[in-house]
Amino acid sequence: MKLEGLPDHFVYSPATIEFMTVVAETCLFLEKSIELSRKEFVEKGVNILSLLYLKTSILEIPERSYDDETERFVTEDDYNYIKSQIEVLLGDKDTYLETFHPDMVFSDTPIAAFISENMADIYQELKDLAANYQLGETEIMNDAIATCLEAFGEHWGQKLLNALRAIHNIKYSNQDEDSEDESTHYHKDIDRNDYIDFLRDDDF
Repeated sequence: MKLEGLPDHFVYSPATIEFMTVVAETCLFLEKSIELSRKEFVEKGVNILSLLYLKTSILEIPERSYDDETERFVTEDDYNYIKSQIEVLLGDKDTYLETFHPDMVFSDTPIAAFISENMADIYQELKDLAANYQLGETEIMNDAIATCLEAFGEHWGQKLLNALRAIHNIKYSNQDEDSEDESTHYHKDIDRNDYIDFLRDDDF
């Protein structure tokens, strides 16, 4: 399938395809994070979270096709798997002090938060979107994007920024840590053909 042969619809627009490509890459990054060193995870995390925020923030929420909510695919076990492997990977660096927590209005002291929990929350939204997208039905794909973008504004966009801030701090305040590892930077030119391959992938 060539990109030029796709229907003229929001879900196949260049901006949406670029967004979905980054969504797929982020899911893969989080699912395979246990294979990385802490330094590799931090290096890649800073880059991919920055790109994800950019590609998400430029999309407008589409009008829904259906009244019903889109299906949820990520289970509690899936969520806990992502959370636990990042928690193990980061160790004592997983915790940071949160300043945007809703409970801060009732507290005089900072509240502890966790990068692993933020990442698992982000993963849940993105993987649910990806799974609905792979169904290949335009209306469902459209509504899945609407659900994800609404949730971005409500909660996971802030969690992304919080996690990015915490990971940024790890990267630039511990430059000598894990010095034996080669620095690995996440950089991938967005290839729209990758999106087509992503749609063909039936392995959820």
